[in-house]
Amino acid sequence: MEIYDNPRHVEDTFNESNLSEYLLQAQWAEFVELKKTIAELYKKKKSPLRVLDIGIGDARILKHLVGIKEIWDTIKSYDGVDVAQNCIDISKKIIKDLKIEKKVSVQLLDAVKLKTLKKKYDLIISTWFTVGNFYPFDFGFKNFKAGYDMSTNDKFTIIFQQAYELLDPKGEIIIGSMYIDNEETRKKQEDSYRHFGWTVITNEKDCFTATKEGWWSQRFTKQRVYDYLSFIPKEKISFIPLDTYDYAMMVRIKK
Repeated sequence: MEIYDNPRHVEDTFNESNLSEYLLQAQWAEFVELKKTIAELYKKKKSPLRVLDIGIGDARILKHLVGIKEIWDTIKSYDGVDVAQNCIDISKKIIKDLKIEKKVSVQLLDAVKLKTLKKKYDLIISTWFTVGNFYPFDFGFKNFKAGYDMSTNDKFTIIFQQAYELLDPKGEIIIGSMYIDNEETRKKQEDSYRHFGWTVITNEKDCFTATKEGWWSQRFTKQRVYDYLSFIPKEKISFIPLDTYDYAMMVRIKK
């Protein structure tokens, strides 16, 4: 069962009234940077962009893009994928309500199978800490012990290997928000999850926060990103801080 297959997780994390200011500010900071990237790519390509959204969730990014005509007009097509049927259902309703079916499509798809899309994109995005949910294939919640080795993350690497292959030669991948791995961010994560009523099972030995209820979200350093994306030249990867207190960062990856 995936995280968002649980209706309670949908309610907890998609309802803004349940979110901390740290989480809300990360949403808006990443959206500001995302708009800049879209504008840059459009100016460079001089034609509308083909976009893929990995983990479309409740279609928050899509809704905000549609609301800004100057940005939405620079997008030719927008494909969204998600591993949870709950998210696909929410997204389809929003697409219908906004009357954008001709330009947007969504489908239920595990991100480890991105290569089945067999398309090329100018921009591939995965926003608001989604990539932190990509836990290793062999991770188990029931028998978890603190200090789990995260020197590699096979699922994360496989997903972005495939995403990179789907990129147009001049395209970019945008990882919208990643938690920065430090003690204060760990505490903020734990506070948020306890606020949702979840039971935290990790501690300071881990670079991720997991709960008994099945939530899992990783924190990153620049070196950890380089390690997981070792198939991409370092000079193609750049980091953008999303705040002044080392809570979240954006990663831009050029082809």
